Amino acid sequence: MEERFDLTWIDKGREPQCEPNPDYPDGKDVDATLGQRPACRSTLPYPAQRCGIYVIRCKRCKASIGVTTAGRPDDPRSIMIPCKEMPN
Repeated sequence: MEERFDLTWIDKGREPQCEPNPDYPDGKDVDATLGQRPACRSTLPYPAQRCGIYVIRCKRCKASIGVTTAGRPDDPRSIMIPCKEMPN
């Protein structure tokens, strides 16, 4: 995990209720930028322990986002979010 990010795990305390998406047997790289640049990218612990939420916060620009997990192979393994820093 990059030192640039704070990562908080919110455990929902339950196991997945449905099968993983077979299109993502090695996890997903989530892009939540909608094409905006610059962007901040963080790896995530993969796969997650079980159903829950990772809250990711960039220490540099203070951008934050939450992403859900299910403890399955199709969990997110990285996330990219719009950077809130203003370009020079």
